[in-house]
Amino acid sequence: MRNHLIFNLFTVLFILSSSPLCSMKMEINITVTSMVFSFPFATIVILTYCAWMLLNWAWLKPKKLENLLRRQGFSGNSYKLFYGDMKEMSMILKEARAKPISLSDDIAQRILPFDHHIIKKFGKNSFVWMGPKPSINITDPKLIREVLLNHEIFQKPQQSTLGKFIIHGMVMYEGEQWSKVRKIANPAFHQDKLKDMLPKFYLSCNEMIRKLRKILASKEESFELDMWPHIQALTADVISRSAFGSSYEDGRKIFELIRDQINLFTEVLQFVYIPGWRYLPTRTSRKMKANHNEMRELIKGMINKREEELKFGKSSVVNDDLLGLLMESNHKIQEKEAGMSIEEVIEECKLFYIAGQETTASLIVWTLVFLCMHPHWQELAREEVRRVLGNQEPKFDDLNRLKILTKVIYEVLRFYTPAPLLTRRTSKETKLGEIFLPPGVGVSVPTILVHHDEEYWGEDAKEFNPDRFSEGVSKASKNNQVAFFPFSWGPRICIGQNFALLETKLALAMILQNFSFKLSPAYAHAPARGITVYPQHGAPMIVFLHEL
Repeated sequence: MRNHLIFNLFTVLFILSSSPLCSMKMEINITVTSMVFSFPFATIVILTYCAWMLLNWAWLKPKKLENLLRRQGFSGNSYKLFYGDMKEMSMILKEARAKPISLSDDIAQRILPFDHHIIKKFGKNSFVWMGPKPSINITDPKLIREVLLNHEIFQKPQQSTLGKFIIHGMVMYEGEQWSKVRKIANPAFHQDKLKDMLPKFYLSCNEMIRKLRKILASKEESFELDMWPHIQALTADVISRSAFGSSYEDGRKIFELIRDQINLFTEVLQFVYIPGWRYLPTRTSRKMKANHNEMRELIKGMINKREEELKFGKSSVVNDDLLGLLMESNHKIQEKEAGMSIEEVIEECKLFYIAGQETTASLIVWTLVFLCMHPHWQELAREEVRRVLGNQEPKFDDLNRLKILTKVIYEVLRFYTPAPLLTRRTSKETKLGEIFLPPGVGVSVPTILVHHDEEYWGEDAKEFNPDRFSEGVSKASKNNQVAFFPFSWGPRICIGQNFALLETKLALAMILQNFSFKLSPAYAHAPARGITVYPQHGAPMIVFLHEL
């Protein structure tokens, strides 16, 4: 208020000095005085105002929010100027990634080490400081349900420019833009469309099996290899065929750029605690921008080619993959209302590449690791595959009959959910249960900690037990709570979850048809958080030919 009064006084003086009613002498005096006094005074006012805004942003507002949260029963570290918890967070994350853990250890302490540390120290009602902004941890299924249902209030956090270079599109949109793009994309992921894509999934899986059998042919009984790059190549080929109608070789350049972007972004995260670092034109940020532009041009070329095919009525060519279905749906929408822009289509294509490849690769490789750790379940799953499929090419209905394999996949999703942490931010003043939250407060849902919580899953929560899903997902946790959400939940549940589950089930069924496997002595258990949860040191296994 005081700053506004000073500013208004200055304005009045300025008006008076320019008034024609003033005498010439006064005008001259004020003019001379203003030359000597008004400009330094204006500078002081502006600098004072800026200093006040900085003080409010960096200290006064954070401390006010801290007091508000503490009065409502939340605990956490005291706010540290500018950094908050981010410096400590960076150090703990670096320590966690420095060495592997044993197979029996709780993986949450390696994937979300700081969140695990804070909740262990302060309890479930805790908060962390993301710089000068607090973020509360929410682990109560009732409150999680409220957060994920009310997506217009609990919105995705604003992305940094570098974050947009990695992943954007529908997963980050809000409001009308999200509704529009989701509506246009939905038809591409209907079950009947996925059923039509299964032959493309099969071609990619069969190619991987052929390569592995070729390697084994040159060995005696078994061979050792890192399965992780083979699984990554498989899911890359699947998304290329099913989303863009091309082979992995045709899309290799885009995948190389995506892989480089992820590695560069990992470098940036090491300096996340330094205020303003992400805005500096560093070598890493310049490289990420160049990769983004190159990727954008490659994808734009693919879209323009499809537009030409649509223009000349080659519908049989363009509507048999995700890009074709997306563009076909977009054209139908545009006949009645505003559809997607070319930039929005490009972002969805990037999302197909990144989410479609990374999520499924993570799920497949961790399922293989768990089947190695629990050979009893590996044999049960293989026996089911033998009984249902034999040595035949898997059909859509056959895959739905693989109940044991489905239970195993769900239990792996519970342990190694691809997205271990969901983050939101309040868009306006609201109440969450009995908690009052002003606008701009962060809300963190540590999915992996909820998935491992004995309160919701029983005393065997940290044990591998696929039988907990025998009666389906809804009855797996205690009291049928929202305690299992590997693909998020509510209106913004992942649009590609059925795509990922179908691909995973097919790939695992075909691997079980042909091979048995166990972990190599060289395997180092090091789950790490990137775009998804991945094996930091790969997944070396000893593979045996196993004809059904």
